[in-house]
Amino acid sequence: MSMLPQLLEGAKVTVLVAVLAGCLAFGAAVTAGLCRLSGWRTVRTAAAVYVELFRGTSLLVQLFWLYFALPFLGVELPKLPSAVLAVGLNFGAYGSEIVRSAILAVPKGQWEAATALNMTSYDRMTRIIFPQAFVRMLPPFGNLMIELLKSTSLVYFITLADMTYQAMLLRNQYYPMTPYIFALLLLFYFVLAYIVSLCTRWAERKAASGRM
Repeated sequence: MSMLPQLLEGAKVTVLVAVLAGCLAFGAAVTAGLCRLSGWRTVRTAAAVYVELFRGTSLLVQLFWLYFALPFLGVELPKLPSAVLAVGLNFGAYGSEIVRSAILAVPKGQWEAATALNMTSYDRMTRIIFPQAFVRMLPPFGNLMIELLKSTSLVYFITLADMTYQAMLLRNQYYPMTPYIFALLLLFYFVLAYIVSLCTRWAERKAASGRM
């Protein structure tokens, strides 16, 4: 059917935004989560400002700010970088709490054992604490990545040609087929979200089997 190729083109853009934003979100989440646990007050405060700012404001408004407002300040970003930055930084703020809570959930005895072995703070975190915390992070990060994927539909508002944008074009072209078009759109998002869910489960099994 002529609608499918257009939606598939949009799916490529959706997947690209989701993958790039997911990588940014994970990096931002780990960085901010670790900074929230820093012994330096300035670092903790800076991380807290980032987290509260992006969690406390609308993702759509953040997207509008990056794409429509920044050019007035002399910084003009293309559509794709604007979308990736807005979605990635927003979900990175939520993910930072997952990282922070997972690290704090590592049993106190693990921290004490690493300290007793005279390990440096870096070695203690990278070799003992973070690997254990990472296993705890996987399920909530999987849920977060599914939410991130669904939130990429907001990039339609800056006319980035994702699946939602293509569906709206098809709706304007084939108005009587509107229910069918949006049913296809729902199916596409469901399939992509299910793939993310399967990947998360696989990662959980691999991580758990490595620590049995």
